[in-house]
Parts: sequence; structure tokens; C-alpha cells
Amino acid sequence: QVQLVESGGGSVQAGGSLRLSCAFTRFTVSRAFMGWFRQAPGKEREGVAYISTSIDYKDYAASVKGRFTISQDNAKGTLYLQMDSLKPEDSGTYYCAADLRGIRRFPPDADDFEYWGRGTQVTVSS
Repeated sequence: QVQLVESGGGSVQAGGSLRLSCAFTRFTVSRAFMGWFRQAPGKEREGVAYISTSIDYKDYAASVKGRFTISQDNAKGTLYLQMDSLKPEDSGTYYCAADLRGIRRFPPDADDFEYWGRGTQVTVSS
């Protein structure tokens, strides 16, 4: 069974950093399309960053470009999101997601992903 488990969330002051991890099993990560999403209270879930190593593709939401970096370690079976220069508006629940079927629109949206983790909370205080 495909499973994704996020970790690394927490509380940090504005300007600080966090590194989120997503451990995934039961599929070949090098052939998957992976993404990070977040959802703030009272707001819709939004895409943050995407990666596919098979097609050498990465993309980021405009609000996080230059501050966040998505990467994955295929040997460890782990997806990462390095978050630097954090702002209060970055707060929310962060989810990792995977699709094994093939993404057909770029950038993708949440409906394109088959599998989801349960999320990890990020709180950035001013």
C-alpha cells in the first residue's frame, strides 16, 4: 500500500527556517510526480512546489519562489521542502502528495494527485 508520512513541522519566528520531510513507500520515487501543498485556516488548499526527477521538472508558487526549495532523495525514499525566510503567511498545514499515473497539466492542482499524507503543521510568528 502506498503511504506518505510528513514530518518536520513546528513553530518558528519570522525569518527562520524549517525543513519538511515526506517519507514514502511502495512505489518507485524516481518515476513519481511529487508535490507539496498547504492549507491555512479558512482558506483553500494551495500548491506550493512540485518535482518530477524523471522529466527534470520543478515549479513553485510565486509566493515562495526564492525562499523554498523542493528536492527528493530517491535512495532514502524521502521528499523534502526546505523553507527559508519564513513569513507569517506561510503558516498552515503542509501536505505531501504523489501521483503515479502521470500529470497532464502544468502546473498541476490537487485533483491530479492520487496519494496524500496526513499533513504537518507549520506556524510562523511575527
